[in-house]
Amino acid sequence: MDLRMNMKYFMEFMAGNMPFIVVFMAIVMVIMLCIMIRQAWNLSYMKKRYRKMMSGVDGDNLERLLMGHIDEVRHVVEENQRIDAENRRMDELLNLAVTRVGMVRFRAFEDMGSDLSYAVALLDAHNNGVVLSSIFGREDSRSYAKPIEDGKSTYPMTKEEEQALHEAMGKAM
Repeated sequence: MDLRMNMKYFMEFMAGNMPFIVVFMAIVMVIMLCIMIRQAWNLSYMKKRYRKMMSGVDGDNLERLLMGHIDEVRHVVEENQRIDAENRRMDELLNLAVTRVGMVRFRAFEDMGSDLSYAVALLDAHNNGVVLSSIFGREDSRSYAKPIEDGKSTYPMTKEEEQALHEAMGKAM
């Protein structure tokens, strides 16, 4: 019985307020229509922008442009890897190259007028290399080469050769 009573009151309410309900529904429909028109306009605007973006520069397709850029980036990465490998190889070679030089000029004999004798130390980054000495005399000139390993020689060295060696070792890169 309750359900029939509730339904009766509902129907009376609807019949008595029908003009207001119709006006309210019309207003809601007009609002919905405005929202739909606005959404259609936004969609049209976005479609135009999308087409323009997809057409790209000079009529090129955006996908083709992106693929071209990806290929360029891939090429640049490969080139960088090649350059890095070359740099590592050059660093390894540079460690073996003469990069430290020390030179001392001296007078080997008291009766000589000038510093015509010399000692030159030529070392790599690991203090390996050679000390070259030239002793200049009145009648002749003699040259000596002494190998250096880890900053030391297995041969006896003069004080000038030691000085040239220490000078070269002090020039660490």
